[in-house]
Amino acid sequence: MKKNLLLLLIIAFFSALVLAACGTSDETDNTNGGSGSDAEETEENTEETEGEEEEAPSDDEVYQIGATQIVEHPSLDAAYEGFQDAIADAGLEVEYDFQSAQNDQNNATTIANNFVADGVDLIFANSTPSAQSALQATSDIPILFTSVTDAVESGLVESLDQPGENITGVLDLHPDSVTRTVEFIDNYFEGATIGLVYSAGEANSVAQIEAVNEAVEGTSLSTTEATVGNSSEVQQATNSLVGDADVFFIITDNTVVSALETVVSVAEEQGIPLFVGEPDSVQRGGFATFGIDYHTIGYRTGEMAVEVLTGDKTTVDIPVEVPPSMQLFINKEAAEAQGVEWNEDWDEDAEFLETTEEE
Repeated sequence: MKKNLLLLLIIAFFSALVLAACGTSDETDNTNGGSGSDAEETEENTEETEGEEEEAPSDDEVYQIGATQIVEHPSLDAAYEGFQDAIADAGLEVEYDFQSAQNDQNNATTIANNFVADGVDLIFANSTPSAQSALQATSDIPILFTSVTDAVESGLVESLDQPGENITGVLDLHPDSVTRTVEFIDNYFEGATIGLVYSAGEANSVAQIEAVNEAVEGTSLSTTEATVGNSSEVQQATNSLVGDADVFFIITDNTVVSALETVVSVAEEQGIPLFVGEPDSVQRGGFATFGIDYHTIGYRTGEMAVEVLTGDKTTVDIPVEVPPSMQLFINKEAAEAQGVEWNEDWDEDAEFLETTEEE
């Protein structure tokens, strides 16, 4: 009996040990299981974080530039192309919103206001009316202009050395361009009356006409003028000067230049030499100009824009610049068509351009 009782106690003792061991094992398993779940969860979180990092946007910023141009013609188009080339050469990622005002000031105002509403990073204003509209629309968004003749007279900046808080750029008229052209006419067309056709609504043009009349003082030359309100009036205005004008001089007036072919037609029909304001107009049938390269001034404006967009400078830090140089350009084909008597001096002095047909 005692032996049986002792045996039962021994069995009970070992059973208790086994049960205790099983309980400890289960707890350990549960603890390990929990650690395994945490590890898996941590791994999943790490993968999600890595995935989020992969989907994060690039550090390269995409800049928004609103490009406003009063009208489309080769000179302004070349300036815009130069501007884009400079931006591309700098390696900036840019999205452009190009808008032409179709030679309508009201459209230029609407375009500028839309750019402000869209919150563009910078406005490229290609012409005086475009720059004026942009400046009226915003005092915060940087404005870089070109194809502007007189930035001070047109109210864009207080001075070339100290531009406004949010505007600067590159002019399209070399300070000596008008003077040199008038001197050329005085030397080779002595006593001529210069016929001027321009839009009195363009501050850019009024400034140039004043410069022509000042340059004529003290020479053998005189001037006669006809103004236009839109491009459809250009041919009639030009014809009105026939009989009084010995030569024509078409400055960089956007309205007239956009319809230059009608002036060329009158010049050729009447045998009147046609002087123009820039090389593109020489290629369109003008006889001669002391001009600049519009792609070059557009490119320089683009370089300024890069400095502003990247934060290297502000518009306040960048003075308004004038074209670095100018050149005498002559179209021999146009000279012949307009009855110009050739002078051998021009063979050495001029860069020759050929007439190119518009596409």
